[in-house]
Amino acid sequence: MTLEEFTAALGRDVSRETFARLEAFAALVHRWNPAINLVAKSTLPHLWHRHILDSAQILGHARDDIAHWADLGSGGGFPGIIIAVLLAQDSPQTRVTLVESDQRKATFLAESSRQLGLNPVILTTRAESTRPLAADVISARALAPLPRLLPLIALHAAPQTIALLPKGAGYQQELAEAAADWRFTSTAHPSITDPKAVILELRNLTHV
Repeated sequence: MTLEEFTAALGRDVSRETFARLEAFAALVHRWNPAINLVAKSTLPHLWHRHILDSAQILGHARDDIAHWADLGSGGGFPGIIIAVLLAQDSPQTRVTLVESDQRKATFLAESSRQLGLNPVILTTRAESTRPLAADVISARALAPLPRLLPLIALHAAPQTIALLPKGAGYQQELAEAAADWRFTSTAHPSITDPKAVILELRNLTHV
């Protein structure tokens, strides 16, 4: 994917320096994936569309004045590292925290951050046992269904926190199941990478 194709698909300006960082990260994923399985092998040929662009679109649904972004279950860096790269361009003062309990994947996140010149805080713990982060924005991609995910978000939320969660075609069923124990305001933003998927925006999360 070229810079022009990426910016056109994303609908926002991306500098050549930022795009070069994304290219460097893509190369790292290809290099490490055989040993750690950062992403499904079948998706590697579609890494830019399936993982990088899919992660990058999340930032477009966050407000501009973000002090602290927390990504739960960061895995291979999607979306956490991608968000950190884009924030380094658009909002370098924003703190980024990546929570990943798998030691090997956390090592990959740390080495990738070092090589890309990023400085996120990387916590090698499970989200449920991590100290409350009080983040302005919380993201989590393919971590858990909403009924299991919302307690983690609530733990790390502040009063005005928004959660931005990529979800597939079954998101409405997840919302219905989560509504049994939680109250929240939800908005489903269409995904630019999958017509059946959405970026689920949650606000005002409270336990019943």
